[in-house]
Amino acid sequence: MADRKPLIAGNWKMYKTVSEAFETAEKLVGLVKDVDQAEVMIAPPFTALAPVFAAVQGTNVTLGAQNLYWEAEGAYTGEISTSMLRSAGCTHVIIGHSERRQYFGETDESVNKKVKAAVTAGLIPVMCVGESEQERDDNKTFSVLDKQVKIGLEGLSLEDAATLVIAYEPIWAIGTGKTATKEQAQDVHRYLREWIGNNYSAALADSLRILYGGSVKPDNVSALMAQPDVDGALVGGASLDADTFSQIVKF
Repeated sequence: MADRKPLIAGNWKMYKTVSEAFETAEKLVGLVKDVDQAEVMIAPPFTALAPVFAAVQGTNVTLGAQNLYWEAEGAYTGEISTSMLRSAGCTHVIIGHSERRQYFGETDESVNKKVKAAVTAGLIPVMCVGESEQERDDNKTFSVLDKQVKIGLEGLSLEDAATLVIAYEPIWAIGTGKTATKEQAQDVHRYLREWIGNNYSAALADSLRILYGGSVKPDNVSALMAQPDVDGALVGGASLDADTFSQIVKF
């Protein structure tokens, strides 16, 4: 591995009230305050962004959002802009999570607009890609990922892509208890890194962080993180409990 400091990110999805989120964040900060082997990011619901920022500000835990809209402002009821996220304390934003694609009509094209908006605003985009179980069974994993990455990053310059984080999340492993084997994860991560090398530069491919997501838990994180092209994890359910998540962070 190059000097890619791992990123362990927690996606809290649609869980936790404001008070619950604040308490969890505060507890997590105490548990991981001495960790320097990895960067830590948590992405609470929009309603809890500002209070969670109050809990993590000045610590080694950073704040992310779970989504954004690409317009700067306007009559877009229910949406949230990059400037709103920045003002709430966010440094990162998750884009194109499979649940957004599956339930809310997110497309590779809308992911592309959101990635561009995030980069322009100085937010670090965590762009999610991944195949379904059927697509894997049909040996279409790499063709699906190729399309997602190609369209998702279309029009991004080398400089734009420098802050990018990619998260590989096989859809069949999200919330199912199934996890890709460490070999499956490594194969895909190596493919994605080679794609970046072929389409951008070897230097970017070497520095780009590629996270694995999909039923990451304390008992499987070490094996995943030992793979040469796995640079962290995007953790769902296991990030909701501060004790469990801190164990993952301390892999």
